[in-house]
Amino acid sequence: MSKQKFKKKRGHEWRHIENKKLVYTVYFVLRLSVVGMLVAQFFNQNYENVLLCVLTLVLFMLPSAFERRLHIDLPDTLEIIILLFIYAAEILGEISDYYIEFPFWDTMLHTMNGFLCAAIGFALVDILNQEEKVALHLSPFFMAVVAFCFSMTIGVLWEFFEFSMDQFLLFDMQKDTIVNTISTVNLDPNHGTAAVVVKGIQDVILVLEDGTQMPLGLGGYLDVGIIDTMKDLFVNFIGAVVFSAIGFLYVKGRGRGRFATRFIPRFQRRPAAQPEEAAPAEKNE
Repeated sequence: MSKQKFKKKRGHEWRHIENKKLVYTVYFVLRLSVVGMLVAQFFNQNYENVLLCVLTLVLFMLPSAFERRLHIDLPDTLEIIILLFIYAAEILGEISDYYIEFPFWDTMLHTMNGFLCAAIGFALVDILNQEEKVALHLSPFFMAVVAFCFSMTIGVLWEFFEFSMDQFLLFDMQKDTIVNTISTVNLDPNHGTAAVVVKGIQDVILVLEDGTQMPLGLGGYLDVGIIDTMKDLFVNFIGAVVFSAIGFLYVKGRGRGRFATRFIPRFQRRPAAQPEEAAPAEKNE
């Protein structure tokens, strides 16, 4: 085997994780920003945000840790998007209140989450499909279906988590929505299942245990979480469908789609022959 052939084979089968200069640059800039935010929140005595900053720093280390521990290669594009996603969700969304200032922020992140989770689910199936020791050979269509189901499952589990935090710790992760029309069977005068529609709601007055009345002054009825949850699942669905379709086309034309390869992790495989092992073969030639 010539040196040229050996180098070509080595480059094809083994990509050094340590050579990701762009990823490390983005990682360094984001990490520096989070550390600065952590210091600022500490001096402001906002210790809850300090914990969020610490959590963000820990999450930043997970992609690299998974690469080394599981011997997989996360494409640069995917890894950078994951880092930006974490930063956008925790630092910009929670600490900088982007979830409140920009109504589309949560929708954007949930759509991206559906896309990324579908990419990860697709990669898991693709890796198993190509592994000789595993008796799994799914068609491109079923690979796309598994990726879609994986993404939707992650989305549902996250909504379970938000609901649990709101119920047991009285958070407001499932953001409320102001509506002006409701339809409910609870107002049926016959106590049946006929839905009564109430339109033009402009305010809601709360009556507390001591008889105190507290107008909310929100300009409508307060929907507690359900609309936000369904919207999140719907945009997760869109992201999952988009990548599942991309993954399907990628497998159908294996090796011809450059876009999908930027999002699909793959196993790191060392070359069968190391440099010192290749030298005797070159002499025999």
